[in-house]
Amino acid sequence: MLAWASFVLNVLIIATGGTVRLTGSGLGCTDWPVCTPGSLVPTPELGIHGIIEFANRTISGPLLLAALLVVFVSWRIRQQRRDLLVISLIVLALVILQAFVGAFVVWEELSAALVGFHYTVSVVIVCITAAYLARTVDAPGPRELAVPRGFAIVTHVTTFVMAVTIIFGVVTTASGPHSGDENVVRDGFDATLMSHVHAWPGYVLAVLIAVLVVWSAIARLRPLRWTLALLAITLVQIAIGIYQARNGLPPFAVGVHMVLAALNAAALTVVVLRLKKPAA
Repeated sequence: MLAWASFVLNVLIIATGGTVRLTGSGLGCTDWPVCTPGSLVPTPELGIHGIIEFANRTISGPLLLAALLVVFVSWRIRQQRRDLLVISLIVLALVILQAFVGAFVVWEELSAALVGFHYTVSVVIVCITAAYLARTVDAPGPRELAVPRGFAIVTHVTTFVMAVTIIFGVVTTASGPHSGDENVVRDGFDATLMSHVHAWPGYVLAVLIAVLVVWSAIARLRPLRWTLALLAITLVQIAIGIYQARNGLPPFAVGVHMVLAALNAAALTVVVLRLKKPAA
């Protein structure tokens, strides 16, 4: 349950962080760790933007607590599951890193590079918490390849293409109108061009995942269920991407796109882990 709480909270903070950005509340709280100089919480003068930004910060507390509790539980079983302890410590370290990155995002008044890095680290954390959940299902000990080597190679190529797709998505968003505050101006890449550059690897990604699904189904491979889930999320992502590009980037659609990108990466993480099984 604690591991699931950690996973859900890390997905939730992407959703609330997206809300902060898409509602122009990025500087709703003008300081860190307090909201404003002399006040930990938002003052009435900050209005709804202060409330939205502070709500996002508030989730960091339960998120950190969940990460600490998972480390504690993993420490107790470290003799049997050293792998889970290592994963939990990585998650805790990244959660702490995110707190400091969030501070610099505010101090640097929503620098595009920092905002993009902040989101990317969150996606990585979601993937690692998903990996923790996936590893709890398998028995401890040595693992062996459970799929044909060619399938494993295609899966790793798919992982690379997904990483490229997400990175270009981050750059595309940084070049678009959703800067996080109405007074922040982005002088980055051409947003229209970047939307096309972001879409191309996305289509390649969908084709590669379809190949994995068909291969898994024909050969009845271990990752079949997760490749199906991965394909479903990817197709929804493509549909939302086309919709938002043709409708002026509506904030709600962009926010859903951001959250699904993290879930998509998490599903692929599980697929990669399903390439191997506990050794007989």
